[in-house]
Amino acid sequence: MRALLQRVSRAEVRVTGAPVGRIGPGLLVLLGVGPEDDPTVAVELARKIVELRIFPDDAGRTNRSLLEVGGEVLVVSQFTLFADTRRGRRPGFTGAAPPAQAEALYGAFCDQLLAQGVRVERGRFGTEMEVELVNVGPFTIWLDTAAPG
Repeated sequence: MRALLQRVSRAEVRVTGAPVGRIGPGLLVLLGVGPEDDPTVAVELARKIVELRIFPDDAGRTNRSLLEVGGEVLVVSQFTLFADTRRGRRPGFTGAAPPAQAEALYGAFCDQLLAQGVRVERGRFGTEMEVELVNVGPFTIWLDTAAPG
């Protein structure tokens, strides 16, 4: 799985102009699923995200987790995180999981965030969406479960 985390003061996702998900302070998570991913990967990634110390403490240091600050999460599926741009001018997306697998693991990931006590809003899987956010910091982190570290 690949996740692009953006620390936000607010974020919203719309489909045909109508809001389908909206959060206040927390994280916007753009989530891509690869063909080798499984439910265990979704559980571990969700745990890592809620425990990452990326929110400021009283001294302004990034010392608090999403759980500690009571932050919310907006999760938007994004297969384009698996774009292959090594050849030509048109990205290839064969590195992304098939839609049925991706949708199931997207759901499992969101459910795991909920199980850990986080308020979760979602985009609409497989639909063209408009995402609006206010990135605080700006603070953006890339997580790839297949990469070392």
